[in-house]
Amino acid sequence: MAEKKKTYLVLVDKITERYLTGNLKQGERLPSERELASQLNVSRTTIREALRTMEQNGVIEIRQGGGSYVKISDFQSRKEEIIAAVKAETPLVYETLELRRALEVESAFLAAKRAASADLEKLRTALNNMAESQQDPELRLKADLDFHIGIVEATHNSIFIQLIHTISGHMKDTIMATQKHRFKDPSRYGDTLDEHKEIYLAIASGNANKAKDLMEEHITRIREELLESMVVDLGK
Repeated sequence: MAEKKKTYLVLVDKITERYLTGNLKQGERLPSERELASQLNVSRTTIREALRTMEQNGVIEIRQGGGSYVKISDFQSRKEEIIAAVKAETPLVYETLELRRALEVESAFLAAKRAASADLEKLRTALNNMAESQQDPELRLKADLDFHIGIVEATHNSIFIQLIHTISGHMKDTIMATQKHRFKDPSRYGDTLDEHKEIYLAIASGNANKAKDLMEEHITRIREELLESMVVDLGK
């Protein structure tokens, strides 16, 4: 696994050096996966992994069926910063968000159908702690984590519950990264609390489809904001 990681990070360097240091401008298309694999003498799977890492960090945009496009111009002056940022930003954050979206969207749907009064009380407690923790980052993090775990526990699906506790450490990392970005602007705290309240109300009222949609929107928004924050940080 370590060797595979090393290989695709080396490719990030090579792709950046060959195509993104003056050869291509913002909005222009990179060669196809097949062309890159041939030029760099590696498998298309490894190329795909390198490109996905670059996309996750806001360097390129991958359009389904349409290729990969440059998102950041002026690579020459910021090349080292971009490469360092790509290497430093763990792909596990984004991989965890992919798993969370699959698990928590369905969990929100089931929780709206199955949650008992004790489950709803746990969610209310987590929301109250979130509301009172604006000046307490540790409590804020714990409250957010408790809320999301509480929704999965409210499904009463033992496999879901086992899985959410297994990945709780990775969940904590995604929440920390999100809060670090969002709460640079203190006004975003109320927005975050409102998002969670809306999910709770949909579950408490038994509106399974709305709970599912709100959770998907919430996690999708988190991923988009993390990608946007990466682009902003590179521009500083």
